[in-house]
Amino acid sequence: MLELNVKNETSRLRAVVLGTAESNGPTPTIEEAYDPKSLEHIKAGTYPFEEDMVKEMEAFNQVFKKYDVKVFRPQIIQDYNQIFSRDIGFVIEDIFIKANILPDRERELDAIQYVIDQIDPKKVVRPPEEAHIEGGDVMPWNDHIFIGTYKGSDYKDYITARTNMAGVNYIKELFPNKIVKEFDLVKSKIEPRDNALHLDCCFQPVGKDKGIIYKSGFREEADYMYLVNLFGKENLFHIEREEMYNMNSNVFSIAPYVVVSEKNFTRLNNWLRENGITVEEIPYAEIAKQEGLLRCSTLPLIRD
Repeated sequence: MLELNVKNETSRLRAVVLGTAESNGPTPTIEEAYDPKSLEHIKAGTYPFEEDMVKEMEAFNQVFKKYDVKVFRPQIIQDYNQIFSRDIGFVIEDIFIKANILPDRERELDAIQYVIDQIDPKKVVRPPEEAHIEGGDVMPWNDHIFIGTYKGSDYKDYITARTNMAGVNYIKELFPNKIVKEFDLVKSKIEPRDNALHLDCCFQPVGKDKGIIYKSGFREEADYMYLVNLFGKENLFHIEREEMYNMNSNVFSIAPYVVVSEKNFTRLNNWLRENGITVEEIPYAEIAKQEGLLRCSTLPLIRD
């Protein structure tokens, strides 16, 4: 049995589901694009090739091996994108929550069923149908759970709006002892530089008390200020619009002082090192073209 335990974003990682880029399928059509960044690359003819994405994910896998992390991979679905395992489920404390994802992604959950089968069935839950929630929007942070959402009345018109208030309320009921704080995110169907697809596109904690943040990703200044007050402005690394577009906040912590980051994130990586964090740099720029990066490709199961 897997004894699940995830209380925050940075404690020492012991077990994780890492997505896969194998048999990723042909380049999607314009109509099939789920997010504005993929759409941009489909139109420009620069959508990533499977072989390049497989190499990038293997580099990530090697870092996990180096740190002796148990890695599960999804079973391969032919011609299907299974890179972003964070979307399909997430763990808080010792509970595995299946995400209510876009209906045509349901098969991705089936592909990790062999992992879910190793969890106590009483610890596996699924929100009711009206509660939409994806792992990229959910961040346990000790006594807090941060959740990205979209409160606009046009929620249903946005395929980029992934977590709704019914989803937030479901988590509040599931974890009555936690401070569940939702953040209203900026969404765009057409401009990837103005689209916070998930909370981890504009914020993520690192280390013990620090974080990476993109102020303009929040629709309400009060939401941004909540994090500034909680972490302290001096502990937050502020990224710019282009850095947000390149997914600088979507790195992944293996331990409080070990962060896996994209090798081109020079400014961020220097700041992490200045703050005593070991940076494991890998190439991940091809996968980034699909508006997802390192955190999106992982589903942590056990942290110390």
